[in-house]
Amino acid sequence: MTNDAIEFGLDTPVFVTVDESGQPLSGDVVIRNTIEEAVLADAVGIDSFNIGEHYRADLMDSAGHVMLAAIASRTERIRLGTAVTVLSTQDPVRVYTDFATLDAVSNGRAQLIVGRGSLTDSFPLFGFDLADYETLFEEKLDLLIRLLRDQPVTWSGTSRSPLTDQHVYPPLPAGHLPTWVGVGGSPQSVIRAARFGLPLMLAIIGGHPNRFAPYVELYHRALDEYGHPSLPVGMHSPGFVATTDDEAVNIQWPHWQATLEAASAERGWARPTMNTFQAEIADGSQYVGSPETVATKLAANIRLLGLSRFDLAYATGGVPHEQRMAMIELYGREVIPRVRELLDAPSVQSTASVQPAANKAESRVS
Repeated sequence: MTNDAIEFGLDTPVFVTVDESGQPLSGDVVIRNTIEEAVLADAVGIDSFNIGEHYRADLMDSAGHVMLAAIASRTERIRLGTAVTVLSTQDPVRVYTDFATLDAVSNGRAQLIVGRGSLTDSFPLFGFDLADYETLFEEKLDLLIRLLRDQPVTWSGTSRSPLTDQHVYPPLPAGHLPTWVGVGGSPQSVIRAARFGLPLMLAIIGGHPNRFAPYVELYHRALDEYGHPSLPVGMHSPGFVATTDDEAVNIQWPHWQATLEAASAERGWARPTMNTFQAEIADGSQYVGSPETVATKLAANIRLLGLSRFDLAYATGGVPHEQRMAMIELYGREVIPRVRELLDAPSVQSTASVQPAANKAESRVS
């Protein structure tokens, strides 16, 4: 694969951002601002713009496909997809129809990442039982892939009504709507992606990326054992770019701190500190800094894991719209070209030390 073929995207859960006085903007303004951010991403050469799926007061991404359709009408080139579609609590038939339609609207630019999600808000909202967590995703992924690959579909399971010789419309041209499986660190999920013959997207939001090298190895071995060809591996990680390292830290830190404070209170995590933030920047999975700093770290880790795609989960928390726009400009015009330049060099040494894997991947595909 050539370096030009590596996809560089932006991911967002559509954070509620703040205005110049630090007050939260209304949800409708946030949604319109996010559309403007995607339009800019297209203009500065970023390859994809991907929206998450959550059902929370601080995130406005509950209907990402609608936003993506609006973005499609104002862009020409950029791929449009999901940072994650929480397939466990979605109807695969509806996912297919929504994104096949988006693919038509965007002239073939739609893509998907499907996963189970790191939050469970959608389960009670849509009437699903967390006890069925594993079965729901397995069955719904099976149905979605059948719809994408081999219509008419005959299918039965416990998660929805059966289908018999069913066509679902609109039809997709061959090769359209590439679909990835998002994985947060479970060997079983890595093996599932390989079993279905789907590209793998690693959500690496903390620690050094080399912790995930065993999962990449496991994935390629599993693909081979299931008789599938080699498929792409991608990585999703948070970050923020500004003109200098200090500026990037000063802008991102208070919003990252507020977001992680809320998460720690809800989920029992350790409270965030500037030391932990700086450690993640220096030797972890925060891509925060100047264009050169971010590009150097990105190039090293892309080569480390053999990636075909990197999605920057940009501007954690309430970072104001104007600063998000400036970040997008730097990412598209300076970071991405510099990463490609570095990857063309004979070798790229990682800027972070090698840490032992936190979880050893399974040595045998099952």
